[in-house]
Amino acid sequence: MQTVNLLVLYYSRHGATHQLAEFIAEGIESVSGANAILRTVPSVSANTQASEPEIPQSGPPYADYTDLANCDGLALGSPTRFGNMAAAMKYFLDGSSAQWLQGSLTGKPACVFTSSSSMHGGQESTLLTMMIPLFHHGMLLMGLPYALPELHHTTSGGTPYGVSHVAGNDNQFAISKEERILALAQGQQLAKYAQLLKQEK
Repeated sequence: MQTVNLLVLYYSRHGATHQLAEFIAEGIESVSGANAILRTVPSVSANTQASEPEIPQSGPPYADYTDLANCDGLALGSPTRFGNMAAAMKYFLDGSSAQWLQGSLTGKPACVFTSSSSMHGGQESTLLTMMIPLFHHGMLLMGLPYALPELHHTTSGGTPYGVSHVAGNDNQFAISKEERILALAQGQQLAKYAQLLKQEK
């Protein structure tokens, strides 16, 4: 099988989206020859300027645009903010014009994931907002098929647009068994299709 490097790029405020990212990375690395590269983005201030130090105090490093250019596929995650991706992720994507002009991501597979505080917090619209810039980059978007039985049975997160999680107002709800299985499956699917696409080139 082709060796592939998959970028798991996310923003997380309270940790739930970070946990989903780790499960997706675990799913990626369960596929022989697939490597997960975890990256995050810094918070932004009210005037949309970067407001964090250059190196995070803990967790994965901040993403660089070369991470986008060099990956064989992308899993993009953000918490829900009024049915949209968080400003920090939008800020990072807004700066990717050079990669768009170069076609760095064209033809590469991608998937999206999110977490919200409530069941009706706009998870699906958030996932769709993250897909839009990836379509502009020419990426091949993948959802979650209903062939996965957990998508039928989950009472918290899920969605055919990508894995999601309901964290609760105080982040009190742990990722459910179904959500974890769906996150693992999403990572595995991304890795397998990245290998197939790379093999075709």
